Amino acid sequence: MLLKRERVAAARAVERLVGMQAQVPGDPYVGLWTRVEGFDAAELARLIERRRAVRISLLRGTIHLITARDTVALRPVLRPVNERWWRNQFGKRLTATERKRVAVAGRALVEQEARTFHELGTLLHERWPHLEPFALAMTIRADVPLVQVPPRGLWGKGGLARHTSAEHWLGVPLARSSAPDALILRYLAAFGPATIMDAQNWSGLTLLRDAFERLRPKLRTFRDEHGRELFDVRRGPLPDPMTPAPPRFLAEYDNVLLGHKDRSRIAAAIDYAPVVGDAWLLVDGFVRGVWRIERSGTAAVLRIRQLQPITRRDRSAVTDEGKLLLAFAAAEARTRAVRFV
Repeated sequence: MLLKRERVAAARAVERLVGMQAQVPGDPYVGLWTRVEGFDAAELARLIERRRAVRISLLRGTIHLITARDTVALRPVLRPVNERWWRNQFGKRLTATERKRVAVAGRALVEQEARTFHELGTLLHERWPHLEPFALAMTIRADVPLVQVPPRGLWGKGGLARHTSAEHWLGVPLARSSAPDALILRYLAAFGPATIMDAQNWSGLTLLRDAFERLRPKLRTFRDEHGRELFDVRRGPLPDPMTPAPPRFLAEYDNVLLGHKDRSRIAAAIDYAPVVGDAWLLVDGFVRGVWRIERSGTAAVLRIRQLQPITRRDRSAVTDEGKLLLAFAAAEARTRAVRFV
């Protein structure tokens, strides 16, 4: 949905993208605004308030915004990602028996009342004083599918990240199947053609080759410039290489940037260390700069830092798109401006 905005419901767009990166609470809103024609932030906020979308640790073990039904289906598939992270960080601190007991106690605490990780760790530490509060809280993060409850994640509102279990919040159990096949098909529909390593980089899962081989009869394949095998769904679109791609402002950590092991397909020849607060600017389908909105009093300035030269013609198109972004993301500002720095 980056070549042309589409008129589609927010929930449908989130599912089509297999979730939205959401470490920064406002990022899903920007990510949908740049893809959805006439996007209304209130529509996405209502999904969160009505428990039809949740913020949960998912792909790569990072916070994503996904729909309720995707939470039920996908969290069991991606549990190994959190499991591997916990084992690497805390596996030697708790015995297997302690871990089971901590998980049971932690689930009871968060289902009694939504809690921050600090609160959760402190309460568990009272029962297991020989264990670090942080390790205890992270054990719950790994073993219990925690969702962040509103007002966290609502447009224009703030709030600490407070957690409860997905089952408690949604009122339904999670699926039992952990097979990755459906997830792979969803990934390819959104980000294919892609290699097996691309899918593993995007999801955080490992050892997906067997699943790709099972799915091979349903897929079509290609070879890239380096001879690597690429997979795609049978009806995946393949636009002509000369198709113009309009400027697009992506949110931080957008999955279109993290969806492939080889990022040169979208960020060619760029040597740049990301700075917290910087998001990405696409020009003609490639990363050409980073951006952020700076506010001072009643003024809002969209500052664009070029990583590669942007032509005068493209600057004009970027400026027009930037003004639209400011009207959406800084609607309260009395004065708005776009600056290249």
